[in-house]
Amino acid sequence: MSSNDQWTAVDAFFTEHLAPEDEALSAALAASDAAGLPQIAVAANQGKLLHLLALSQGARKILEIGTLGAYSTIWLARALPADGRLVSLEYREHHAVVARANLAHAGLDKLVEVRVGAALDSLAVLEAEGAGPFDLFFIDADKGNNPEYVEWAVKLSRPGSLIIVDNVARQGAVADATSEDTAVRATRRMVEQIGRNPRLSATAVQTVGVRGYDGFLLARVRD
Repeated sequence: MSSNDQWTAVDAFFTEHLAPEDEALSAALAASDAAGLPQIAVAANQGKLLHLLALSQGARKILEIGTLGAYSTIWLARALPADGRLVSLEYREHHAVVARANLAHAGLDKLVEVRVGAALDSLAVLEAEGAGPFDLFFIDADKGNNPEYVEWAVKLSRPGSLIIVDNVARQGAVADATSEDTAVRATRRMVEQIGRNPRLSATAVQTVGVRGYDGFLLARVRD
């Protein structure tokens, strides 16, 4: 058995017993596939991790950067109280249409707002609206802007807010200081700036599984 096959089998075992998908989650993936969206949503066990982090945080307001088909959005929104709010920023209108339909199917459209446009523009609008502070941030969009997304997350945070950034290991390439890959260079810059920021306490964890070899970063805004 190859490493990838073994990682996938282990994920399948964990998911079956600890994070089984229900009809709404399965339907969200099916609808995303049917609409031609890329198959890059978080794995089910990773979605459950987001859900548990949001629950543990007691999150009432969540900001997600990168909606795709709203699979991760559903996991996060299910951790909110009845009067909670999740804002998800999506660049592509086609993705947003699919995501809104998936959220409605899951019965979460009253809790979640999907905003379309360049995230850096949408973040500035949120600040102008006084939309923060948010209790939890999930950043999973274009990797080249991750340093700026984290800066905005800190601006829109409160002491104790959690910031989660996906896809930070870049299949190990993040360790290569000579890489010319835009996503790798931006990820390295983001990690370095977080390490220097006195307002943040953070770590990063490598992962393997159905989505291959990658990892995530978790940062907490200091009190």
